[in-house]
Amino acid sequence: MACETCGLVQGLPQLARGVSAHCARCGARLARGDGGSLARTAAFSVAALMFYLPANLYPILRLEWYGTHSENTALDGAISLFRQGQPAIAVVVFLASIAVPALKLLALFYLVATVKLRSSAWRRQRVWIFRTLERIGPWAMLDVFVMSVLVALVKLGELATVVPGPGLFSFTAVVVLTMMASASFDPRLIWERDGEPR
Repeated sequence: MACETCGLVQGLPQLARGVSAHCARCGARLARGDGGSLARTAAFSVAALMFYLPANLYPILRLEWYGTHSENTALDGAISLFRQGQPAIAVVVFLASIAVPALKLLALFYLVATVKLRSSAWRRQRVWIFRTLERIGPWAMLDVFVMSVLVALVKLGELATVVPGPGLFSFTAVVVLTMMASASFDPRLIWERDGEPR
């Protein structure tokens, strides 16, 4: 394994749980033995899955405008945007709030299951899946940024009142738990087998 700090290539043995390996030249940490990475990833993914349906079934925001109010889920928002002649924005909202989190959870479950079963098939493809998860991670936060800007604009203009809906907590939980699941997965586990050095 090459040190990310100084570039020295070193051989690493199988590391016990919780044990760290450091570079012989600069002392930077090279690797850490699996301290429950798979269990943490699976737990965060299952927790995110539990919040996924309430996040998409219950309204996220309630908008009160001159005595009238409307409550919309993320899917309702995407459908409304599509009907108003903004299909590109509707697709982005649908992908960011519904499709991407679901695909991330499925991909994380797949990675955890194949590592747990010590599968040696499709290793390069699994690394590609993990790298894709890291790249699309910020897109899952896109609608959170849009909602925060919307709330700020509405509050500043004092034209309407935005009240959090019952789905907001679940939506936030899905975003945070999915990020924690992605961060806790160690991609080096894809390449390891019992008794095989790194």
